[in-house]
Amino acid sequence: MIFLVGLCLCLSLVLGEQGSENTESNLFEFTITNGIAEKVASRFPRQAPSRREIRPLVTDFTVKSTIISRYAFTAVSCTMVNRAVEAKEVVFQMQIPAAAFVSNFTMIIGGRTYHSEVTWRKKTGENNIQEYDKVISDRGENEMETFNASATIPGRNKAVFLLKYEELLQRRLGVYEHAISVRPLQLVGNLLVEVNILETSGITFLEVLPLQNKQKSKNLEDTAPPPSTVINQTENFARITFKPNVFQQAKITQNGILGDFVVRYDVRRELSVGDIQVLNGYFVHYFAPTDLPPLPKNVVFVIDTSASMVGTKIRQTKEALFTILRDLRPDDHFNIIGFSNRIKVWQPNELVKVTPNNIRDAKKFIFGLSPTGGTNINGGIQTASNLLNDYLANNSKHEKSVSLVIFLTDGRPTIGEIESSRILKNTKNAIREKFCLFSIGIGNDVDFHLLEKLSLENCGMMRRISEDEDAALQLKGFYDEIGTPLLSDIRIDYPQNSVEYVTQNMFYNYFNGSEIVVAGKLVNQSGDILHVEIKASNNNKYVILEADIKIEGTGQNEITGSEIFEDNKEYRSHIERLWGYLTFKELLTAWHKSDSDVEKGAITRKASKLALKYNFVTPFTLLEVKDYGFQADVPKDESTSLYTEGIGQKLLAMQGKKVTQGVPSKLTSKNKLPTSKTSADGDPHFVVDFPLSKLTVCFNIDGEPGDILRLVSDHKNSGVTVNGELIGAPAPPNGHKKQRTYFSKITIIINKPRRSYIEVTPAKVILDSRDRLILTCDKSATVKNDDLMVSIVAKSNVTITIQGTISFVILVHHYKNPAPHQRNHLGFYISNSKGLSTNSHGLLGQFLYNDVKVTNMSMSTKGQATAQSSNVLSVLQVRNRSVPVIRKQRKLYNGLHQVDCWFAKNNAKKLIDGVYQDYLVSHPFDCGSDLITNEI
Repeated sequence: MIFLVGLCLCLSLVLGEQGSENTESNLFEFTITNGIAEKVASRFPRQAPSRREIRPLVTDFTVKSTIISRYAFTAVSCTMVNRAVEAKEVVFQMQIPAAAFVSNFTMIIGGRTYHSEVTWRKKTGENNIQEYDKVISDRGENEMETFNASATIPGRNKAVFLLKYEELLQRRLGVYEHAISVRPLQLVGNLLVEVNILETSGITFLEVLPLQNKQKSKNLEDTAPPPSTVINQTENFARITFKPNVFQQAKITQNGILGDFVVRYDVRRELSVGDIQVLNGYFVHYFAPTDLPPLPKNVVFVIDTSASMVGTKIRQTKEALFTILRDLRPDDHFNIIGFSNRIKVWQPNELVKVTPNNIRDAKKFIFGLSPTGGTNINGGIQTASNLLNDYLANNSKHEKSVSLVIFLTDGRPTIGEIESSRILKNTKNAIREKFCLFSIGIGNDVDFHLLEKLSLENCGMMRRISEDEDAALQLKGFYDEIGTPLLSDIRIDYPQNSVEYVTQNMFYNYFNGSEIVVAGKLVNQSGDILHVEIKASNNNKYVILEADIKIEGTGQNEITGSEIFEDNKEYRSHIERLWGYLTFKELLTAWHKSDSDVEKGAITRKASKLALKYNFVTPFTLLEVKDYGFQADVPKDESTSLYTEGIGQKLLAMQGKKVTQGVPSKLTSKNKLPTSKTSADGDPHFVVDFPLSKLTVCFNIDGEPGDILRLVSDHKNSGVTVNGELIGAPAPPNGHKKQRTYFSKITIIINKPRRSYIEVTPAKVILDSRDRLILTCDKSATVKNDDLMVSIVAKSNVTITIQGTISFVILVHHYKNPAPHQRNHLGFYISNSKGLSTNSHGLLGQFLYNDVKVTNMSMSTKGQATAQSSNVLSVLQVRNRSVPVIRKQRKLYNGLHQVDCWFAKNNAKKLIDGVYQDYLVSHPFDCGSDLITNEI
């Protein structure tokens, strides 16, 4: 027997799907009596139990989740026993995350098995989504939707309900959150929740919250995990179990509604291009940079002040806004709009800068907002859009910022423009992709579909806020997710001949604590390199991150004998299923945004094929339940067929191909080291190239640890100063020196057109201008704005280019197993000095615009130093001075180049202006003019 589950408004089997930024759902109902499926049109009315009535008993409720690289597979098993002689109706109910896809549902009733399959829906998804729009408000608490299945169990028999769903966990406020509903509706003898987490990059944070249940008052001081929770964790794997006995359940609640079991965690992440994982020809790329300065915001708060907001809603909204205003940064600009019958604008025709006085005045305006009248949604959004468009038109030439409209309402449009389609069209025409709209619906009377489409079509997202005691905290939490933009205009590229079917790779903004996820298919599965390039804007800087990702190790297809893969084909292809999940979400988004029936039809067909392939229940597919007509001997633990026991270390075999980031060959070729010889490297050995004279001069400086040397000084002209700080090390055995010194830090001070500081060490680069940016030397990256570019080649060198006419290359010297006399250090090279003036000075800078020549002088006095044991003394003529020199050889660029040079002894005495001590400065960022210069 085959039973097709249909879509109906009053039905009791609810299978939902909702995207992270968009929501769809299907409603189904069926009943099965003695193995015969019958369609029913409404929910079964529950009869008041008589005294002698024996209720069906839930004997087992088990939920097991396996999270592999943020992708969660969850399986639910519920066993109900009918102890009565007559047949009894039962209802299996499970809340599932709104962002999840149901992928399997099976019932075993009276020993008869009913499997489900996802089949093609012959009609388009239009009607299904319209029906969904009418019932979307039925969603449960905490962004959950309810799955209900009613059936009749024969007397003295049992039913087993098996449900599977999967989702990609989203990172919010720096953590991933996985919630499991534990609401069996009665106390259960065998209740188990198990969560297994495998993250190959490493788990850095893990916590289990107290049970979350909005039906009971919250004890904010209670932060401990629920009783009987056991946590086992290694570097890459964690297992959390929650197995309360009946007495422990009873202490929590008597009705079996325990709440949500919530696990939060985060993973280790590196700077640069992020984490890329490959399995069975598919890849997923996680990108979540940190330690970036926030971008300035231009934000307009649009608040519903209609009569329906009176009381708790407006009070909590005001409380949240007061807190949000305190969190605005000095570089932000803002305005506030209240809308009802009238549109009230705090500061007409402008956005104002965040100052203490402006924050104070804004709070007064918010405090004075009084709910009255109807709801003019269109008017509020249009007013906010005009404000932002005018501001951006007058300030577009200034530094990069992120513009947002945060829109809050508790109802539906009642005055002004009330047609949803026209409101959507007006909003789209007003915003024109120049900024993003984030919408918040508070309470249960909201047109959530309208809010969702408003945000979806304008690069934002929608959030539901329940009307309860913590609504203000929910509002503040939503703002915190979008309150710190770090990057804008992000584009992630891979070579076209290497990948295909790549999901969304361009993003308007990246907010702190979130994560960008891109997935795709590899064209050449046998390849061992994947090149990645990320371009983005950060304030007035343009950031480019590049790397060649090296794939090495054993492919998952070659692993044999692993029970977890043999028993779970989904686990074996979790990255492919993740790709399918993301791709379907994007198709659903495209369907929503399209105004063309032809285009919607094409999207529907493509999305349906994808859903069928991965068995996802969606608005474009049907759940088909089949009665296979055979009796099933139900094992004592039926759930074992859906889960893997003893996962533990077996999950570690799921890493697939190991992905590492090597030294990018393409990047190295692009950033080939310049051939300039003018440098200070090693102990430190100074080399000065005189190209016009076709001569090279070298000298040593025997400084003391802690000395800071002025290398280049052109502060008054080009505005550039370079200093180098020395670090000490013991001298090698049998050496002629008592100690060695190296450059441990190079600092560059730039005074024009704006003041900037750059600090380079063997470990990191710190760029401090209007904001502060920290980059590691272990990862390749490029940061640039109009006047400055900093480019890092991983574990090799850092190139600083100033105004396009001045370039310095800093070599990074690392020792894997350093000897006692070796220290990680830096080498400084001047590769382009065109932008430095003729008044430049410093140990290297004073020679940039000089000609020199070498002459030979006969020795006339005994005891004088000779050149190469002859009676001829070589003398260097420089800056009207004669300096004795001898021939030497020096190695440059880690020994890649060798030069012949004329060496000046005695700490460059007579070669440099003054003496060595004249070039010592007080601190790394000293650029004062008290030192000797070339100026007349």
